[in-house]
Amino acid sequence: MNTKLKCLLLDDELPGLTYLKMLCDQLPELEVVRAFNSPTIFLAELPNLDFDLCILDIEMPEMNGLQVANLLNGKPVIFTTAYKEYAADAFDLNAIDYIKKPIKIDRLKQAIEKAKNHIGSSVYQKKRTFIQLTTNKGKAILFFDKIALIRTSENDSRDKVARLFSGEEFVLKNITFEKLTEFLPSSEFCRVNKKEIISIKAVQVFSFDEIITNLVSDQGKNIKLTLSENYRNDFLQKLKS
Repeated sequence: MNTKLKCLLLDDELPGLTYLKMLCDQLPELEVVRAFNSPTIFLAELPNLDFDLCILDIEMPEMNGLQVANLLNGKPVIFTTAYKEYAADAFDLNAIDYIKKPIKIDRLKQAIEKAKNHIGSSVYQKKRTFIQLTTNKGKAILFFDKIALIRTSENDSRDKVARLFSGEEFVLKNITFEKLTEFLPSSEFCRVNKKEIISIKAVQVFSFDEIITNLVSDQGKNIKLTLSENYRNDFLQKLKS
């Protein structure tokens, strides 16, 4: 799969962080989600971020990069540092790579290639089971296997309404379908028209241009969706796999 690796950066020195981000932005296989200069803020924001990889400085005043890496639940890490003596500790943590500063782009590229290979392997392939989003009920954790349908809100097109198989609904605040499809498992969900994404598990019957779901409306009838031409091939392909 030719998707970008989503990466977080952490370095307490702003010039070093700016330089690292500049190098990362030159690598087409990498997308920098966020760059932090404080371990404390990094760890506070962590639960809200979707990422594949972290590039961490080791020597930092609040908390060193080795300590931060221990709190990442096995997420792949590349360490950067000006000091050789941390190398053994870094590899004890199963670091993907250890880059000596000043960082050169070819060396960074080599480390990212290692990361791609590791993340693509079954050892590092951890499947997410939920998404955390801001909703009308506050911050909500929505498990993918509970989500049946997501559609554009009738009150505000910037918002989306997620309907669970239980019938409960959440208004997802100010989020695009493009962003949602980044989070949702592509094998389990499919966009079927400009205004709706459906869980494959919610499909009961379908024809060339219509889907009848196993979801029941307030009127007691099965909810029907339009299957538009732009999304038809993708929908049919997912039902084959």
